[in-house]
Amino acid sequence: MGQMKLRLGSKTSDIIITIYVIITLVGRIYIESIFKSNFINSLFMGFLNLFILWALIKIKILNPVWFGLFNKKSK
Repeated sequence: MGQMKLRLGSKTSDIIITIYVIITLVGRIYIESIFKSNFINSLFMGFLNLFILWALIKIKILNPVWFGLFNKKSK
């Protein structure tokens, strides 16, 4: 039997990525203010959040077109 893969459309991927980045940024700022963490912890949390996003794009669950900013022009 064929295996069904979860793949989101381009616009949906762009919206989800934007919401994810905003939520993780606000979450990092909030967590850092509570725990008074240093910049190494902040860099690690940022790297981890970007790694998760990269992994979702790499396995093609998210298929962003970056709101059309980097579309290749066809001749």
